[in-house]
Amino acid sequence: MRLFNLIGKTALVTGGGRGIGKTIALALAEAGANVAVISRTESELKETAETIRNFSGNAYYAAVDARNSEEIRSYVKEIVHHEGKIDILVNAAGTNVRSSFLEVTEEDWDFVMDINLKTALLTTQAVIPYMKEQKYGKIINIASLTSEIAFPNMSAYAASKGGISQLTKAMAVEFAEDGILVNAIGPGYFKTEMTKVIFEDEKKVEWMKSRIPLKRTGELEDLKGAAIFLASSASDYITGQTIYVDGGWLIS
Repeated sequence: MRLFNLIGKTALVTGGGRGIGKTIALALAEAGANVAVISRTESELKETAETIRNFSGNAYYAAVDARNSEEIRSYVKEIVHHEGKIDILVNAAGTNVRSSFLEVTEEDWDFVMDINLKTALLTTQAVIPYMKEQKYGKIINIASLTSEIAFPNMSAYAASKGGISQLTKAMAVEFAEDGILVNAIGPGYFKTEMTKVIFEDEKKVEWMKSRIPLKRTGELEDLKGAAIFLASSASDYITGQTIYVDGGWLIS
């Protein structure tokens, strides 16, 4: 369907080597976009890029530390040199450190905030000038259930994802007049490298399923539709929103 077609669009996805970032990068490629992926692990990125090329799109990858403004600006400039533009930005870099509130160290706090929140700030700052120039852009941030509700032993993560939700709204207001739309996806429970410890606990998994109206946890494929929707012209009158892909958790 033309409404969801991304042919001719160029996307940059942070955290694109695995998990949610990789899934979204592949979804955008399936819809026709040329995709650049970055993270800190080059071997994972190479695999993602090779899969993207199977969809006949251009693929780029590089080990870039998005916490470093000079590194990210340099790489964004390189992508624009090759493609002439960046139409879509997905801020999917993420991490978590599980500990009780009183045991959160300064180092843990700074690490989680840097990966989950600062990278979204710096990468967006690097991309925005090019989007402003073309008067068009779609930015997708990755929020979380913890943007809305709280769980034990996740203070730093919850604070960072609450920040992402509010940053999404602030960016949406500021860049609307430039034709740049900013939204977020809030995943529920999905099995990834970051959450595998939870999924190894069968009792916890059964509890999660009982708590979710759809009675199952998420499959990474479940995120593709929301990503394509927010990246495409199908969402041209939507900005500042967070779409929760959670099987109904928040409504129950």
